[in-house]
Amino acid sequence: MTLSPINRRRIATFRANKRGYWAALVFAVLFMASLFAEFIANDKPFIVMYDGAIHMPVFKAYPETAFGGEFLTEADYRDPVVAGKIHEEGWMLWPLIRYHHATVAWDLPAPAPTGPGASHVLGTDDQARDVAARLIYGFRISVLFGFTLVIFSSIVGVSAGLVQGFYGGWLDLIFQRFIEIWGGLPQLYILIILASVVEPNFWWLLGLLMLFSWTGLVGVVRAETLRARNLDFVRAARALGVSNSKIMFRHVLPNAMVATITFLPFILAGSVTTLTALDFIGFGLPPGSPSLGEMLQQGKNNLQAPWLGLTGFFAIASLLTLLVFAGEAVRDAFDPRKTLA
Repeated sequence: MTLSPINRRRIATFRANKRGYWAALVFAVLFMASLFAEFIANDKPFIVMYDGAIHMPVFKAYPETAFGGEFLTEADYRDPVVAGKIHEEGWMLWPLIRYHHATVAWDLPAPAPTGPGASHVLGTDDQARDVAARLIYGFRISVLFGFTLVIFSSIVGVSAGLVQGFYGGWLDLIFQRFIEIWGGLPQLYILIILASVVEPNFWWLLGLLMLFSWTGLVGVVRAETLRARNLDFVRAARALGVSNSKIMFRHVLPNAMVATITFLPFILAGSVTTLTALDFIGFGLPPGSPSLGEMLQQGKNNLQAPWLGLTGFFAIASLLTLLVFAGEAVRDAFDPRKTLA
């Protein structure tokens, strides 16, 4: 597919911002790696060769009897007895970190939390869980949550701003007053009240945050639509009898999306920060879920274990820094006034 000259210029401008370009590249690598977290940190080997047959415990639960054991329950591959029976007839290929985010390490040399060492690179938390494993899974959940929230809230916000700006008049006036009232509601208090009534999970929390996050893009899309609806190509389309829906989504929306796309990395950073804050105060994901906010809470509750707070701080600071730098590069790429030196 051949790129248009303006898209080639945008890509060149994006690459010219070295800080943003490398930040986006590092973030993409980290995110892609976190999608395969089960193959990086897990208490199960992802391949077991036993008696000439290949087993993949990451995708399927095998009973202990499948490896010569006595119980019908799922095999504990960290059990020396089970591991010994497997090694008698085959071998196991383990992930880099032999702990899942919920795995409790019972063989710690001291009471939890324990500091970094050979078995636990970033130490363990106060429930004897590996911090590195929880960091990988928590990074994945935070980014996936942010992406999902950005996608759904952008669909609603862009559609609302498009309709509001295109039709204008009383619809625009009433919608603006509604957004002012809706945006003035105490979001945190509402989330706390609802979280005390229903135990939040990933999708429940996503729906609650989307109720308020969609308003962020309405103003940008509305302003671009108000400007574009009076341009010559829109008037020509109306004169030719093109329907309003086609004019909005085929002619006006592409022009409004240019300004919208530049905001998306910053909205993603805000979504990750919101989830982290809710997890930190205990109104986020269910207890036990791996999250960056829960890691910060662990550091606050265990000041004698500085590795917990430092890991959470540097993780969220690095993530937000990468997103902000990448957002700056995207902003430069879509800025028509930005030229290459």
